Amino acid sequence: MLRRVTVENGVLEGLPAADPRITVFKGIPFAAPPVGDLRWRPPQPCKDWEGVYKAYTFAPASIQATPGLDPNSIYTKEFHVDPDIPMSEDCLYLNVWTPAKHPDEKLPVMVWIFGGALLVGYTSEMEFDGERIARRGVVLVSVNYRLNVFGFFAHKEISAENPNGPKANFGLLDQMAGIAWVKRNIAAFGGDPDNITIFGQSAGGGSVTAHITSPVAEGLFQKAIIQSGVGFIPRLNRRYPALDEAEKAGEEFFKFLGVRSLDEARKIDAKELFEKYNAFGHRWGFVKDGYYIVENPVKRILEGRWNKIPLIIGHTGNEFMEKPDPKIIEEFKDYICKKYQNDADSREDNYVEEMCKTDAVNMCEIGNLMWCEHNTEKQDTTIYCYRFDPEIPGDDAGSFHSSELWFTFETLAKCWRPFVGKHYDLARQMCNYWTNFAKKGNPNGLDADGTPMPEWRPYTKEEPYIMLFGDKPGKDPERPTKLLKFMAELYLKRVKRNLE
Repeated sequence: MLRRVTVENGVLEGLPAADPRITVFKGIPFAAPPVGDLRWRPPQPCKDWEGVYKAYTFAPASIQATPGLDPNSIYTKEFHVDPDIPMSEDCLYLNVWTPAKHPDEKLPVMVWIFGGALLVGYTSEMEFDGERIARRGVVLVSVNYRLNVFGFFAHKEISAENPNGPKANFGLLDQMAGIAWVKRNIAAFGGDPDNITIFGQSAGGGSVTAHITSPVAEGLFQKAIIQSGVGFIPRLNRRYPALDEAEKAGEEFFKFLGVRSLDEARKIDAKELFEKYNAFGHRWGFVKDGYYIVENPVKRILEGRWNKIPLIIGHTGNEFMEKPDPKIIEEFKDYICKKYQNDADSREDNYVEEMCKTDAVNMCEIGNLMWCEHNTEKQDTTIYCYRFDPEIPGDDAGSFHSSELWFTFETLAKCWRPFVGKHYDLARQMCNYWTNFAKKGNPNGLDADGTPMPEWRPYTKEEPYIMLFGDKPGKDPERPTKLLKFMAELYLKRVKRNLE
């Protein structure tokens, strides 16, 4: 087993995972600590170390709200169970799980980007244990990055420091630096630097969307998985303000802090800075900085100017639920009347009635349909689409946002919920699909007993195939409905108008 490896900065020593056939290296530095004068700068190269770096424990989480303290959050009970987790501004570390016995095995690589609204999250969350993925012959890497005010702040003085380079989106730059580190070093762990799949959920999925549309990241990875990403959700597709707008908010924040310069702001204690940020109230996020995010990623996708690679995209059954826009209902009525005005027997009034009675629709589902439908017109790449909606035991939360994480990492045994056999079967198969996709760009293959898993076909114009991960995987018998496809069509037109 590869317990010791040599990377660009020195020798690393890992430990056997619970399964001794897997070695896990935790807390590997991939960039210099972003503290002091390096606060609000792009990640800088990591210094070499002497001797053997014992990569035995997870590094501290990025500074954020203390996890596990909000009694009203489902995630307090679900994932964030340790309020004593160490946190530090010195946070640019990654973790590697490898099944390789030798460095020349060229195993496929998956790089995980966690979610949390760009405000919270950490690689050591228990659901992100990479052992089960590694057991399938894949090297799994999870990358930490700066969050909230540390990762997504903007100010004109920061921009002036780097007129021809990055001016914001430091959390995204951290992720890219981690992926670039993987490309340079993963061969030492038995990984193939030319077969890298990046995947993320929620804000991590949004980050993946940013990476596949950034000209800076082209060539760093070959495939991507976007779980509950929000890029195409209509009400969120303007979440990429211009740099000057973010800079103005930064100037107001400096006034709130009582500082007159960037140098003064960099000297403020990290915990004090975070507390002041919470009190200030503004939330910085992705910014069109002209470098990493040159324009709205959705616009680049719609115009075919993105790194066209095979994709898996999907959502859970109970997330981002919204009441349909009344204007959409009226447009739908007009559409039905015009389409069937000469054929009264074929009038689909039932769809109008269905929409009028609908309390809420899954806007993430609409967003994914928008992407898939657009792709079938352009034939840009291969997209596999899914809906995750099994019975989730333990309470009435249903297939809530993030509930699929236990399944894609096959870490159900760590959860408090009373999962039974069917859930473990589904998790095993979902993890199979994800890792098969990483291996060859196609999720299909054999189950653990050697029998073929249900076929998952790409989404095409001829066959708009959506995989349903219910109690068992299989073609979704209900999706996409004519109603949902129509809503996706109308919202897509709206998005295009908004982006003009």
